[in-house]
Amino acid sequence: MSSPSGSAAAKSDKVRASWLAAYSLPGLPIAAMGLPLAVHLPPFYAAEVGMGYAIAGTVFLLPRFLDIFLDPVMGVMSDQLRTKWGRRKPWMVMSVPILILAAVLVFMPAIGTTWPVAVVSLVVLFIGWTMLTITHLAWGGELTGDYHERSRVTASREAAYIIGSIAVLILPVLIQNFGDELGVGTDRVAQVSSMGWFVIITLPICVGIAVFAVPEREAPVTPHMPLKVAMAAIWTNTPLRYVLFCDLIAGLSTGTVATLFLIMATAGLGLGQQANVLLLIYFAMGVVLIPPMVWIARKLGKHQTLTYSSLVNAVLIPCILLLPHGQFWPAAILWTFFGANMAVGPFLFRAIMADVADHDHVETGQARAGVYFALLALTNKAGYSIAIGLTFWTLALIGFEPTKPNTPDAINAMMWLYILPPTVVSVLVAAVMWRFPLDEAKQRELRRIIEERTAAGTILGERVGHPLESEDDLAGGPIETAPKPAA
Repeated sequence: MSSPSGSAAAKSDKVRASWLAAYSLPGLPIAAMGLPLAVHLPPFYAAEVGMGYAIAGTVFLLPRFLDIFLDPVMGVMSDQLRTKWGRRKPWMVMSVPILILAAVLVFMPAIGTTWPVAVVSLVVLFIGWTMLTITHLAWGGELTGDYHERSRVTASREAAYIIGSIAVLILPVLIQNFGDELGVGTDRVAQVSSMGWFVIITLPICVGIAVFAVPEREAPVTPHMPLKVAMAAIWTNTPLRYVLFCDLIAGLSTGTVATLFLIMATAGLGLGQQANVLLLIYFAMGVVLIPPMVWIARKLGKHQTLTYSSLVNAVLIPCILLLPHGQFWPAAILWTFFGANMAVGPFLFRAIMADVADHDHVETGQARAGVYFALLALTNKAGYSIAIGLTFWTLALIGFEPTKPNTPDAINAMMWLYILPPTVVSVLVAAVMWRFPLDEAKQRELRRIIEERTAAGTILGERVGHPLESEDDLAGGPIETAPKPAA
């Protein structure tokens, strides 16, 4: 492979459109699980299943602590696995039966299900979820080494996520209107069950197409690194700290908004069933405007675009307080602007993390994208889950009732809970990411060093029977390369 610098490199490291489409397909069932976990399932378990807000919030928070162990372990295991099918694909395939079982348990619970049963069901789901999402993210980070092409890869995956989210938003509407004709009923139980069936049907198809259609890049076999050294390299990775902090607080913001959206739109804005239409507008605009956002990121840079996007959010979110009660069109206009901005953070955080993994690769000689995307997933899920728990506990504290009329004071407190934390988080993300130390020039220099090391190791490996990664392992001493770029 040629050097990643310049336009020739960009062409040589461009991902085929067919591969990009096939790779992104698992995003459909991933989103079909992820969106209901934040938006539909917590209030469903609180009201229809009968747990109440405080218990439901705890139930959806507790299993997430398992991710503290699962995510890093999965990242390390997928980095170290060597098979003729690749490092990432076997884990994705193994996740399918686990997630199919979890879809039955989580999306089709019996009314009156106790909290221990719900926790066990969610644990099964999160085990399969970790196996699929960590390896899928890491695989995407390795499809290309080009700075801007990585935005294209993560944006395509984000588009699949949004399409999957739209599908599970449409399903409840279809069930509500045609459930009796189909013989499945029209109540909330039937609506949530339909989301589970969407996952069961699409998951094996989408994962199967991805693993058979898209090849993995070969990763060089690298010398063993002691755990203490490996952890120290992560701890001292300055760009990583920027990304993880911002992703954690962004998860807090997103989790709060997702958990409260249906409650806010119905009780706060008085929109009733039109709340789902707002979500459809939001996600549809996200899909339509991903290509322009990729173009903007190419012109401005990834972390600069993320900064401006966060500032736009900070201005737009308080405008919710200006919306007239019970009027759909002003809300629809505002959510159109939200949707135009919604996909920027998710796809850019992931594209930036691939660059951060390059920084680690140069520092350590190890290709550890799995570990780095596991850390990214961990912070985002931690923020999301903590937000669900804190939000539901706060609702219980302010006396907000899931099935009864609420006082104006309770509704007003709920609205501030929806608006204030995301606004503050948006300002913080903008302030931190503006100073992010890895830009396009530094990332291209990182890729140049990685490619030179890999090429030198491959040449020597052909002579002695194995590839080498670190210059210090070469017989003739270190390769002459430019100094490592500063963080």
